[in-house]
Amino acid sequence: MRDEDEVRRLSTKMNRVVGANPGFRADVDDACQTAWLELLSRPPKLHDSNGLAGWLTTVARRHALRAAETRARVKPVEDSHLETHELAESPEEEAVASELAAALWRAVEKFPERHRRMMVLLAHCPELRHDQLAAELGISPSSVSRIRQRCLTVLRRRLESEGFSYP
Repeated sequence: MRDEDEVRRLSTKMNRVVGANPGFRADVDDACQTAWLELLSRPPKLHDSNGLAGWLTTVARRHALRAAETRARVKPVEDSHLETHELAESPEEEAVASELAAALWRAVEKFPERHRRMMVLLAHCPELRHDQLAAELGISPSSVSRIRQRCLTVLRRRLESEGFSYP
C-alpha cells in the first residue's frame, strides 16, 4: 500500500507542476505517463532518494514541451485550400474496374480495324467532333453515329457474355 500512495503522490505533483504551464495543459496526462514509462524502462541513477520526484517532473515537463512544439509546427489548412477528392474506391471496386477495363480492351481488339480505331479515338480523344472522327477514319460524317452505335452495342454484348453487366 505504501508504494501505491507514493505513486499517487508523485503523479499528483507531476500533474500540478507540468499543468501549471498553460501551454502544456493539453499534454499533461500523456507527458506524465511517458515519464513513468521512462522510469520503468530506464531507471535513473539517483544519489538522493528524494530526487525521484524532481527527475519524474523534469522528464514529464520535457515530454510536454516536445509535444507542444510538435503541435505548434502543425499548421491547419484552410478549407478553401483543400482540393475536393472523391472517396477512394475500395480494393474490391478497383479490382472489378481493372477487370472490366481489361475485358473491354480485349473485346475492342476483336473489332475490325476501322471500328477498333473508332473506339480508340472515342476513348482517348473524346473532344473530336463528328467531322474530325470521320476524317480520321476515312468515312462520311453521317456514318459516324451509326457505326459508333453499332460498335457500342457489340461491345456491350461481348462484355455481358463475359459476365459484366451494364447498369
